[in-house]
Amino acid sequence: MTYAFATLSEKGGRNTNQDYSGSLILNGMGCWAIADGLGGHRGGEIASRLAVEQIIDSFARLPGDSPMGLMTHLQSAQNAIISWQEKDRSVHAMYTTILVLITGPGKAIWAHIGDSRLYHFRNGHIRFQTKDHSIPQILVETGHIHTKDIRFHEDRNRLLRVLGKADSFRPVIEQSPHDIQPGDSFLLCTDGFWEHVMEFEMSADRIESASPEEWLHRMKDRILKRGGNYHDNYSAVAIFVTGAQGLP
Repeated sequence: MTYAFATLSEKGGRNTNQDYSGSLILNGMGCWAIADGLGGHRGGEIASRLAVEQIIDSFARLPGDSPMGLMTHLQSAQNAIISWQEKDRSVHAMYTTILVLITGPGKAIWAHIGDSRLYHFRNGHIRFQTKDHSIPQILVETGHIHTKDIRFHEDRNRLLRVLGKADSFRPVIEQSPHDIQPGDSFLLCTDGFWEHVMEFEMSADRIESASPEEWLHRMKDRILKRGGNYHDNYSAVAIFVTGAQGLP
């Protein structure tokens, strides 16, 4: 497959940006990862960078689109963060969310921990989105609140799974690849991004956009209008599937 993609990462109203993303296209396969660091000053920034870099490096060594391969990449990131925690006790509680997308010929597979989200679009409409590992998501599953209420729930930042903590390393990995085709799109984003852009707006902006850069620009405008002066870091990766291997 061939792809066009763009990235966006801003610190918002915070002093530092603890989001991080990376990508690698290799032999017609693509790997994208995005992370949102947790753990206070400096720690979150280190955790998110380590996670993404380890996953991209692991994919470069072992390219593939299997669930087992994804687990290998995630385990590599988990080990790197824990090793750093043990080496530098000042960041012993640094953690991060993680979201990984891998695409191959006509298919895609992904995995995540935390509340960074993946959206898969076809014809401008959402075909699939990941579910957060958070208290509000549990409340949705048990029928106590509606999905739309997650964005502004008082416990929205209470995560149940993170990367870098031994007892919460429980990634959700898609076991069956999803089909993809030219014209499909993906949006990978941290919570500071999706908090301020509704799903119907993501779809509307996708339909109006001729490139990943334009799509991100349209959504960034919405964030700037709504985020205020103290909103979180916000980051996203926009990916267009542009053709089958060897085609424009």
